[in-house]
Amino acid sequence: MLQFIPLHTKDQSYAFVENLWHESFPESERREDEAQHHNVDHNAAFTCYLIAENTLQIGFITVWTLEGFSYVEHLATSPLVRNKGYGRRIMEELRNQFQGLLILEVEKPVDEMSRRRIGFYERCGFRLCERDYVQPPYRKGGESLPMFLMYAGTDDIEADFESIRDEIYEKVYGVKSV
Repeated sequence: MLQFIPLHTKDQSYAFVENLWHESFPESERREDEAQHHNVDHNAAFTCYLIAENTLQIGFITVWTLEGFSYVEHLATSPLVRNKGYGRRIMEELRNQFQGLLILEVEKPVDEMSRRRIGFYERCGFRLCERDYVQPPYRKGGESLPMFLMYAGTDDIEADFESIRDEIYEKVYGVKSV
C-alpha cells in the first residue's frame, strides 16, 4: 500500500525528496531551496509528502490546502520505479486522501510529452480546463509559463476559474495577478 508521509526538512528522507525535486524540475520550475524549506517547515497550507511503499521510496508530492480546493504543486517519482504503474497508484491515493476539488498545472499540449502527460491525468480522472492560465515565475527575474489547469472532484471549474487562479497566485506564488 502506498503511503503519503508528511515531511519536514530535518527528516532523514527529506534529502531523497530534495534531490529528486532538483533532478525532476528545472530551476525555473521550482522556488529557491531556502523558500522551499520555509514552506516545508513553517507554512501550514503546504505539505511535502514522501511517497513510499514499505521501505521503498517511490517519490514525493507537494500539496497546498487552499480555499475550497487542494493544489498539487510538484509530483515526481524516482527513476528507479518509473514505468512500473506507480503513477496511476499515486493519483488514486491522492484522490482518496484529498476529497473534493483537486487542481494541478500542466504544460500546454505542444509536444508529444506534454500531450502524454495530459492524457495520463485524464485517464486518472482529471479534466483539462483550456482557459488561458500563466504560471508566475518561481524566482525573481524568472519567466512566466503558459499553462493549463487540470481538475478533479467536480464537473466543471468555469464559474470558479478566476478565484481558483487568484488563490494559487496569491498563496503559492505570492503575486496578485500576472
